[in-house]
Amino acid sequence: MLCETILSGNRLSLAKLITGIENGDEEALAALDALFPHSGRAHLIGVTGAPGTGKSSLVNQLARLYRHPPQGQLARRVGIVAVDPTSPFSGGALLGDRVRMRELSGDAGVFIRSMASRGTLGGLAATTSQVVAAMDAAGFEVILIETVGVGQSEIDIANLAHSVVVVEAPGLGDDIQAGKAGILEVADILVVNKADLSGAEHTHRILEQMLDIAYSRDDSSGSPAQNSWRPPVIKTIANQGTGIDDLFASLASHLTFIKNNDEWIKRSHQRLEIEFENLLRERVVYNWVNGAAKEKYHNLKQRVFNREISPVRAVEELLTLES
Repeated sequence: MLCETILSGNRLSLAKLITGIENGDEEALAALDALFPHSGRAHLIGVTGAPGTGKSSLVNQLARLYRHPPQGQLARRVGIVAVDPTSPFSGGALLGDRVRMRELSGDAGVFIRSMASRGTLGGLAATTSQVVAAMDAAGFEVILIETVGVGQSEIDIANLAHSVVVVEAPGLGDDIQAGKAGILEVADILVVNKADLSGAEHTHRILEQMLDIAYSRDDSSGSPAQNSWRPPVIKTIANQGTGIDDLFASLASHLTFIKNNDEWIKRSHQRLEIEFENLLRERVVYNWVNGAAKEKYHNLKQRVFNREISPVRAVEELLTLES
């Protein structure tokens, strides 16, 4: 029944399902399993970057444009997943993007969900992928995923989204930050937001120079091939709506590119493989800690604590016991 109401567009049922997913409710997970064949159609767009770059404002403007596109284009149903830091008191999302995106809340074609990171590293929450799958199955054609904004550790979004927008801003040491932790490697589109501030041109120039270096080498050096996608660098002023049209157009171009080059299938398979392996890893560890061999597990762990045995040897003994 829950699946049927979600497929028919019932927002309350979708919200109930997502809450159940976050809480690990068995009924919700069973419903998600039934909905899974209906997913895989939405364009997943990740928006990441350091705190203070204006990611929420950018997501807000993009959602408005997808709902009211240029003449001749169809409006899209938009899902928004905003991952925020966890409140140390309630365990919920600390910033609450639903408040910041208040103007979208009255649009029936927009569904916004804030998620608490709950201590998970990598910029996303542990159940973000499952929540995205639920929105996808519910018929939202574009899903914008805003990461928590922790800076250099936000690589997980590259494994989830089809298109990754990395947001930079002047005055935040972007010429240094952009070159770290593979930021350029995960970006499909680079945005210099707050382009009206001093230093915006410098930030834009630094990013272009880094891309010139990365895309000017021979294919034999391991650099991207000539027919690969080179991330555009777009200047925006999100709180004024400036440059959003250019970003919207670049996302459309990137979507066409990945569909014409089999990247859509490749990225979708990669996302599912990583999710599958992560869930398998969690379940295997859970079974060791709580299953029939838990006494052996805890004994070996104590021996590791006492430095009687190395972690490597302890794992080998566990695996030998399993076989």
